[in-house]
Amino acid sequence: MKVLVIGNGGREHALAWKLLQSPRVEQCWCVPGNGGTALLEGCKNIPLAVEDIDGIAQVALQNQVDLVVVGPEVTLSLGISDLLQQEGIPVFGPTQLGAKIESSKSWAKTLMAEAGVPIAQGETFSNAAAAKAYITQQGTPIVVKADGLAAGKGVIVAQTVPEAYTAVDDLFKAGFSLIVVEECLIGEEVSILALTDGITVRSLLPAQDHKRIGDGDTGLNTGGMGAYCPAPIATPDLLQRVDKEILQPTVTALRNRGIDYRGVLYAGLMVSPQGEPKVLEYNCRFGDPETQAVLPLLKTPLDQVILACVQQRLGELPPLRWRLGTAVCVVAVSAGYPGQYEKGKLITGIQEAEAMGVTVFQAGTALEGDRLVTDGGRVLGVTAIRQNFSEAIIGVYQGVDCIDFEGKYYRRDIGHRARSRKG
Repeated sequence: MKVLVIGNGGREHALAWKLLQSPRVEQCWCVPGNGGTALLEGCKNIPLAVEDIDGIAQVALQNQVDLVVVGPEVTLSLGISDLLQQEGIPVFGPTQLGAKIESSKSWAKTLMAEAGVPIAQGETFSNAAAAKAYITQQGTPIVVKADGLAAGKGVIVAQTVPEAYTAVDDLFKAGFSLIVVEECLIGEEVSILALTDGITVRSLLPAQDHKRIGDGDTGLNTGGMGAYCPAPIATPDLLQRVDKEILQPTVTALRNRGIDYRGVLYAGLMVSPQGEPKVLEYNCRFGDPETQAVLPLLKTPLDQVILACVQQRLGELPPLRWRLGTAVCVVAVSAGYPGQYEKGKLITGIQEAEAMGVTVFQAGTALEGDRLVTDGGRVLGVTAIRQNFSEAIIGVYQGVDCIDFEGKYYRRDIGHRARSRKG
């Protein structure tokens, strides 16, 4: 079986790594891939932009690919799945219309309201004056969101009215034609990555991401500084509620709109202190870095689950099988991220880290000859699997400390909530 993975982040390295563990997958291409996928046995990088959907389709046709797995939301929002389906190429990822569940916050909120899914109360605005008037009326804290794709950084939790006004101005200046302003939900976040064939939904193990750049959840939002899995806050009872009250109604609402949604339905949830879940946002693809914590625990071959979604027979699949234990992923980033940063810094110590029993997923890396160098903001995701949270946290930081590149920065408190809940 020949597989093509689209994307160049740690998520895509993890997807290619997991797919190649299946005895049925003989070859994997990554478009464009990174330094990690270039070094992965059985994998080859193809230097095309993730926005070049026509070029990607040609690569899939020329190499007689049996399955395409789409990583980035931008590629889905441009209609890669529609194009590949027209060419008869099996693809895992929703159509362009289905991808609006992530590419348009206002569209998603309308869909969830139709489905009766619990969400934060809010409004959509096309001009700054109306948005600011609403903020004045509602008070703070309040959340201001870009309506379109913003690489995980289009959400501002404003603690004061002036801060909220600034967020409104900044998003409109950045070119967003619509913004969403909504209540600030209080509680603990959890990520549910569910796979669906458009009818049946199967949730992966729950994970928790760490969005802020600084320890103690301080500083600017990022694409994600680390994750752990499973998240103790997502009890079996809560997961049953999420499936019944959130995921299944959403898939039904999509189908009622004539949308054949086959791919990942990623629910970012806030769980209140009373244990009530509400949807913060939906994403239409695997999360990053949650994928780097979730997939290492999956025992069922990933290609088996994905093909069941693509062929709309997920309901026939036996329950997913999982490794016992806990996975913690810590992301090492370039100095200056999520702002400006330099590239081309030599990376050392990955082999030494992996000898300590961790897995290093590469994200913002590139090969320059035989030198592995930094090539992005989020550079590496180091994942450790151990029997419990305390051991996993110790193990992952031992691995992170083995690796070096100029300006390396990482949060030192990934998993702190889980450790406080479980030993």
